[in-house]
Amino acid sequence: MKLASSIDEVLTHLDTIIRFEIDADSNLAYFPILYKKVTQRIKVGIEKGEFENNHRMEVLDVIFANRYIEAYYNMKSNAPISQSWNGAFQASSNNKLLIMQHLLLGINAHINLDLGIAVAETVGVDGNLADFQQDFYTINAILENMVDDVQAGIGKVSPLFYLLEKVGKGREDKIVSFSINIARDGAWLFANEYHLTPDRDFSLSGRDTVIALLATKLTTTKSRWLRWTIKSIRWLENKNVKQVAEILNA
Repeated sequence: MKLASSIDEVLTHLDTIIRFEIDADSNLAYFPILYKKVTQRIKVGIEKGEFENNHRMEVLDVIFANRYIEAYYNMKSNAPISQSWNGAFQASSNNKLLIMQHLLLGINAHINLDLGIAVAETVGVDGNLADFQQDFYTINAILENMVDDVQAGIGKVSPLFYLLEKVGKGREDKIVSFSINIARDGAWLFANEYHLTPDRDFSLSGRDTVIALLATKLTTTKSRWLRWTIKSIRWLENKNVKQVAEILNA
């Protein structure tokens, strides 16, 4: 399997994955739909010169995307993958989860694990990571805005989705308190750790274990009321993957 070498090739890979998972009526279609929209937005940003270093941003985009693409195809061929992505992919068969939970599992693995690695690899061992910080925050601001758009789309296929925030307000459950900003900050700290460590395999393994544990918190809750709310929301969600995909992709 040939990985992407440009943003256009990233988009081609994502289109292929989306079509395959829609045809398979699989919840795995949702994350690449979000990711494709983010990638398209970053491509526009690069073309408009919105970043401090636009060439470097394309390099990052490709390295970053290839971590998801490689994990996806490795999963399909039963090759080894990270714990974090394994948890996200395995959860796709759990039809009790909300559409948003499936999205968050992908976001969790990709930002909390992959992003820091991709940033460090883009800069290189001898590069200056601090010089990347502004563009790093810019790309995450784009992602945050796109997630807000997706939440609006989810409201169209999940009439009771608004109840999740109301019932979960003030709770520590990751299902309702997951924050792109917090994930971004954690990814930047990990990028610095990974960039400086003499043992990257050890650093990656430890981070992967932590993020895989976080994934379980995105699918479980101790709150009886929140469990009941999630069950009720899911009961009325549109369960036709193709229809949901069309709305999320709008």
